[in-house]
Amino acid sequence: MEALEALKTRRSIRAFRPVPVQQKQIEELVDCARLAASGRNEQPWEFVVVRDREKLHALGELADHGKFIPQAAACIVVLCKPTKYFLEDGSAATENLLLAAHASGLGACWVAGDKKPYAGKVLELIGAPKDYKLISLVPVGHPAEDQGPRAPKRSLSEVLHWDRF
Repeated sequence: MEALEALKTRRSIRAFRPVPVQQKQIEELVDCARLAASGRNEQPWEFVVVRDREKLHALGELADHGKFIPQAAACIVVLCKPTKYFLEDGSAATENLLLAAHASGLGACWVAGDKKPYAGKVLELIGAPKDYKLISLVPVGHPAEDQGPRAPKRSLSEVLHWDRF
C-alpha cells in the first residue's frame, strides 16, 4: 500500500477475527515503529508483545477503553524510558506501528497509556521497570469483516491556516 493511501485510509479497529498473526508480521510492525523520529535521536522506546491469553484479558480489564483487547491476536505495549521527549517519541513510534499494521492488512487501535491510572499495573503485568512510561497499548489482529464506517474527520478547510490562525 502506498504511504499516502495508508495515511488517508487507516482507522481504528476494535473487532478481530480469531486468527493468529505470524511472529514475522509482528516483528515487521515493531521494526517500523522503532524507525520513528525521536528527539535528539534518543530512541527511548521498548516494545512488549503480549500474546498470552490471560495477559490479554488482564490488559483488557485494566484499560478503561480497551475491553476489546482480548479479541486481538496480540497487544503491543509501547513503553519509553523517562527522557525529556518520551511522550512525543513514543507517540511517533505508536503512529508508525498503526500505519504499518494497516499497510500490512492488519487492524490495530491506539489505547491510551500515558497519564492513565492503570499505567503502573500494566508495567507490573509485563515486568517492565517502574520508571518507564506507558505510552500505548496497541491490540493487533486480522480485522473482523464488518468494521462499520470510518469516524468523521474535520475537513481540510476547517483545520488549515496560512500565515496566521
